[in-house]
Amino acid sequence: MTPLTTDDNLDADDDEDVEHRYRTLDNVLGTNVVPRLVDREVGEAELHNVSVEEPKSLKDAGDDPNWTVAMEEEMKSIRDNNTWSMVELPHGHHAIGLKWVYKVKRDENGNIVKYKARLVAKGYVQQPGVDFDEVFTPVARLESVRLLLAIAAHHGWGVHHMDVKSAFLNGELQEVYVQQPPGFVDGKHQHKVLCLHKALYGLRQVPRAWNQKLDALLLAHGFTRCTNEHGMYIRGKGATRLIVGVYVDDLIITGGNAGAVSKFKAEMMNTFRMSDLGLLSYSSAWRSRRERTGSPSGKEPTPPKFLRRRGWVPASQAPLPWR
Repeated sequence: MTPLTTDDNLDADDDEDVEHRYRTLDNVLGTNVVPRLVDREVGEAELHNVSVEEPKSLKDAGDDPNWTVAMEEEMKSIRDNNTWSMVELPHGHHAIGLKWVYKVKRDENGNIVKYKARLVAKGYVQQPGVDFDEVFTPVARLESVRLLLAIAAHHGWGVHHMDVKSAFLNGELQEVYVQQPPGFVDGKHQHKVLCLHKALYGLRQVPRAWNQKLDALLLAHGFTRCTNEHGMYIRGKGATRLIVGVYVDDLIITGGNAGAVSKFKAEMMNTFRMSDLGLLSYSSAWRSRRERTGSPSGKEPTPPKFLRRRGWVPASQAPLPWR
């Protein structure tokens, strides 16, 4: 940062071939002109985007209304899904603790789009063979996703994106008990615990439970799972063929018949709480841009979290040497 001084010469020993000891505002935010001391006004929204920190605990979240609303939305989603019921802890069982995890969701340009609070179980206390058995969950490999995009581009098909809201909460469990959520403990029944009917994030067996639920649904609706890639599903032939790629809670859908795509979306929305994100543009695993021809192409990651935390976004961009 710039030192607190009125001297225009920030570094008396400044040489062109020596790295600067101090940084001006232009060095941090970037400029289209030669770096120098200039007056620069930074918008409030710009500073907010690079300075928002994600709380590490309920105490850190404090009384921030953004996080309060996010936690209430998560609790509403859990209640609407009939995730648990309050019971006395049976003899010989132990209750797993819960904690809140906070995440600032951003778009591909780094702008804040949502404050997300997730209630997570402390699954690290679970013991293999006692609390759970299988945990492996297949997802579509990026090579398979690229192949799906290539097929869509070749035939001129649209590529659609759907997201399952609170996907892991749809997995079904048996004989799992958790403590009441921090900040939402029932004052009249503080000694009681929660018996899970549906899964919670953080439990070791949750990803597999969700995948089994989704897999059973797709097979029941006439899809065939790829033998060598269990994250890819196909239904129909020829012009009515529909291809679906599964990456945890993201569904990538393509096909030559718009009616078949719409029918599949309706089938999913009748079973799960879904977000129809339209034509594929951005997701947690990949990014794709559609050209005027309708062909998806390109891949570009978001700025790393450590850059945003240190206030280095937006920053000056430079081409990579191999591009």
